[in-house]
Amino acid sequence: MKKEKIIIVGAGLCGSLLAIRLAQRGYDIVMYERRADMRKVDTDAGRSINLALSARGLEALELAGLKEKVLLNTIPMKGRMIHPVKGAPFLSPYSGRSTDFINSVSRSGLNILLLDEIDKYESIDLKFGINVTKVSIKRAEVEYLLNENKKTDRGSIVIGTDGAGSVVRRSMMPHTSELLFNYSQDFLRHGYKELSIHADENNNWKIEKEALHIWPRGDFMIIALPNLDGSFTLTMFHPFGGNIGFRALNNENKVQTFFKEYFPTLLPYVPHYKEEYFSNPVGNLGTIKCYPWQAFGKTLVMGDASHAIVPFYGQGMNASLEDVRIFDELIDEYEEVPSNDSQNWEPIFEAFQEKRKENTDAIADLAIDNFYEMRDHVDDVAFIRKRKIEMQLEEQFDDYASKYSMVTFQPELTYREAMIRGRKQDHLLLKMCENQDYDQIPLEQYYQKLKEIQVS
Repeated sequence: MKKEKIIIVGAGLCGSLLAIRLAQRGYDIVMYERRADMRKVDTDAGRSINLALSARGLEALELAGLKEKVLLNTIPMKGRMIHPVKGAPFLSPYSGRSTDFINSVSRSGLNILLLDEIDKYESIDLKFGINVTKVSIKRAEVEYLLNENKKTDRGSIVIGTDGAGSVVRRSMMPHTSELLFNYSQDFLRHGYKELSIHADENNNWKIEKEALHIWPRGDFMIIALPNLDGSFTLTMFHPFGGNIGFRALNNENKVQTFFKEYFPTLLPYVPHYKEEYFSNPVGNLGTIKCYPWQAFGKTLVMGDASHAIVPFYGQGMNASLEDVRIFDELIDEYEEVPSNDSQNWEPIFEAFQEKRKENTDAIADLAIDNFYEMRDHVDDVAFIRKRKIEMQLEEQFDDYASKYSMVTFQPELTYREAMIRGRKQDHLLLKMCENQDYDQIPLEQYYQKLKEIQVS
């Protein structure tokens, strides 16, 4: 057994899975989480955006033996149900293959499942309500306050999985000259607010449950993901400014007028929308990029601490969980058994950041792209034509996958590979679908042209 002590700051999804996997490898883990135990206290009221769990996240969960247990607590979503202002809703499948779907999962529900798993490991010491204030990145030492007294703890390494506001990452910033540390933070001019559709009197879903619902309205939209209890979590993605932005919608009459004009078909399902609108907070949507992710072979950041992204590709959680899988593979690749029973982490950290940085940058950029696609194009004629051809191609040709499918259903491809291939395909298909006779072109011709650009 490895008695080496690893400190993990942050017990969210990424940190919890990482702790479990490292404990399975025989390491001793000490975790510090600033929030209270969410199994005892509701810590995220109004901010519990549901998550879309797909192949990359599932592979990471399977590594720790948790995939099947997690899937018992999910709802499959086979496509996007588009709700125009006028006209009937229609389903846009995610893939031309019936086996391809994503899974709606509660963020807090999944986190609680992982926390319950942590409790099974004597080698994991998880401390709640501890606010780490500083990390000595060269010494792998954390400082925190306990009853207003400053305390310290030291491990062989510190890994920060403490989210977009990471104190571990902030502790690296003063060492900019030594690390050549780069950091960027880019906020959308849009925020989000949570609403809900309640279950009916029989605890059933009032709208199609096996779909991600979208009400696209140009500069803004509402999406809905199903919950196990028959409800839906709605998320309103909306600009802050403008005549109908969040700042302007500041009284009941304005909100009522707005919803009647833009979301009339949604209103019958949300009679309580005004109460939720004014009681739930508005959240920010931003992208964080930084480099390097490691310092001196003693400190590492991963998950949102190193690459927070906007939620529009459903890959934020999946990318963070995939971090754990890639990190675990690199431990196998570089693991040593020296006489002092202490792992040399620096080559693992270096390889991890080199392998992940370009891929997390890619999914961050794709998530921004998908924001505009979901908001502006899902009910656009050219986009609908392209999706129709993509569905037919995936049904007929086993080796064809759309950009969305490559990102979401093919974890053997890196995010960067999926982005490059997918953008080439999108450009060609949209150009071909501009032709009014697009559906008269033989499918084989589409396929051959797409194969040609991938080798060019």
